[in-house]
Order: sequence, then C-alpha cells, then structure tokens
Amino acid sequence: MFVSVMIEPGSLDSGKSLVDILTRYGFTKIQRSCWENMKVREDELSNLKKDLDRVTDYYDKIRLYQFPVNGLFVITEMKQKKWRKCQFSGTPSPRRQ
Repeated sequence: MFVSVMIEPGSLDSGKSLVDILTRYGFTKIQRSCWENMKVREDELSNLKKDLDRVTDYYDKIRLYQFPVNGLFVITEMKQKKWRKCQFSGTPSPRRQ
C-alpha cells in the first residue's frame, strides 16, 4: 500500500528519531516534513506506528495517509500522544432531498 507520513516534531531530538525510523522503513523524503513509501505491508505499518509512538512525546504530531486499506483511503493522526483514524470510501454518499 502507499503511505505518506507528515511529521511535526516538538523537538530536535524527536525529529531526528522520527527521521531515523522512517528511513529504516524505506521512506523517502519528498518535502521538508513529508515522507513517502509506495510498498508498505500491513504488518510493517503496524510496527511503524509502534516505533513512532515509542519515540514521540505530547508535543509531536504525525499524520499518515494510507491507500488502499480494504478499498478505503485512511488518515491516521497522532496528536498529544493519542492516535485517531478516519476512513473514506471512493464513492460519495447519496444526497438527501
């Protein structure tokens, strides 16, 4: 699956740790805070999230964009040491009249 990671580290130390982890998992830096990998397996993604969680603190922010995950586009965000996830389908919901 394709995964893009946006990082907003709260300190230089956590920023360096995040970059080390992303490069270890095969991510390539696309822009200043954006890293991408076109070939991430489900088990790798789970381990990646655990490793990222291990080196972050309350002030770090991370957002992962994943596609496809069971045919859905998924955004996972870590903010204030809490993970949140949103899932989107490719088809719009019908309008109510």
